[in-house]
Amino acid sequence: MAKISKETYLEWYELMLLLRKFEEKAGQLYGMQKIRGFCHLYIGQEAVAAGLHSSLRADDNIITGYRDHGLAIMKGMTANEVMAELYGKATGSTKGKGGSMHYFSKDHRFFGGHGIVGGQIGLGTGIAFADKYNDTDRVTVAMFGDGASRQGMLHEVFNMAMLWKLPVIFICENNKYAMGTSVERTSNVTDLSKLGLGYEMPSYNVDGMKPEAVHEAMDKAIARARKGLGPTYLNIMTYRYKGHSMSDPQKYRTKEEVNEYLKIDPIETTKELILSKKYATEAQIDKINQKIKDIVEESVEFAENSPWPSNDELYKDIYVQEDYPFLID
Repeated sequence: MAKISKETYLEWYELMLLLRKFEEKAGQLYGMQKIRGFCHLYIGQEAVAAGLHSSLRADDNIITGYRDHGLAIMKGMTANEVMAELYGKATGSTKGKGGSMHYFSKDHRFFGGHGIVGGQIGLGTGIAFADKYNDTDRVTVAMFGDGASRQGMLHEVFNMAMLWKLPVIFICENNKYAMGTSVERTSNVTDLSKLGLGYEMPSYNVDGMKPEAVHEAMDKAIARARKGLGPTYLNIMTYRYKGHSMSDPQKYRTKEEVNEYLKIDPIETTKELILSKKYATEAQIDKINQKIKDIVEESVEFAENSPWPSNDELYKDIYVQEDYPFLID
């Protein structure tokens, strides 16, 4: 494994803490009915976002499913616009029209947030095709959950991506439960990394509780894609500490199971490493914690004080007036 710098560990800790505290606040606000509709929290999966952040370029593309708050912030969207979108306010990333499941930012090359299970896998492959067609060296990361790995779409695009050597990295954020049903109850193949082998796609299991492991796997996959050698499939094994959504009573797993994963919480283990290597003092860690607290509190204030969308917004952003909107600049 390549040596990880002090600066990277501190960036990982700050990012993961921001995602955790933002999501904890979102859950609290949902209970207060400030946030309506569906809400799927990223709590526990922060190491995946951290490893992606340190390996991707700003102009690389990401597309994912509906557990998207953390990944949107990782890709550069502000906590303010993400929280405002949860509130349905006009200052949100999609002007309050998308809500929790449908973040989007052309500027940050974050292409959703998609509510249709597995639908984004094909869209991400299409974005990668556009970049290959336009002769760029960008890569696209198409992310989905273990439940979406049972969709037929996955097998179609795996074949096409390998056939055309597309610069796409497929990531399964395998948190072990599709809504409330375990991988073991829904798939004859429980090692989901094997799904890519039938297409001779390089496929690997990755420890998703360690940002170092995600970073290293991504570095290899990105290098392959930029060289024109085609896609990689990463089965990143992670865990969500909360339910599938805010309405999930979580009766399908035990408290003991959750507690075992809490022992390897990526935020705590990263903080312990930072302190043990003297990359930061307890006082400096406290300063980071306060910074994150302030960012989250500011995002709530921003959302609370933002206006609702005007009625005429209902008819906007439906059609695109460009000749070839699928050719991404």
